[in-house]
Amino acid sequence: MTRNAVVVEKMWEQIESVVASLPFNTGTVRIYQDGLPVCGHERDIVLELAGAGSRNHRALLELQARGATLMGTESPDLLVQEYQLATAAFASGMTVRTEVRQKQLRDTLLEKRDRYIADRINGTLGAGESGILFMGMLHAVAKYLDADIKVVYPVGPPRVKQRGDV
Repeated sequence: MTRNAVVVEKMWEQIESVVASLPFNTGTVRIYQDGLPVCGHERDIVLELAGAGSRNHRALLELQARGATLMGTESPDLLVQEYQLATAAFASGMTVRTEVRQKQLRDTLLEKRDRYIADRINGTLGAGESGILFMGMLHAVAKYLDADIKVVYPVGPPRVKQRGDV
């Protein structure tokens, strides 16, 4: 196993341990997932991806089995835009100029997604409820959440990119 694979394995072991030990009452927890569109087929998507081996989506199913409510989290339109942007970047020969433009577009789209996700949480998380948000490390949703939502990072806050990071 490569060093990166070992790091990812340890991270998932930690996440699975945290998920298994979260105390909550049925009906008081909403779970939100990076890349899960608001579409009416959220459970089917999670079942399919969990069946394909996604540890992330298996954790969502475990939380649902314990009484958490699965929430569509992302704008389908923004997810399609991200897919189209990635496809266009892959299909075109990247020059320095197009690479810079692609990064600007990706960053703008990521911010739009983060704002949408935060709006979704702000609009669906009720008083006395808790939310669990599974997000990729490049996201920065917390800064767009309502001030009365307390954010806790049970496996550590996302790493802020430093100058020179790729």
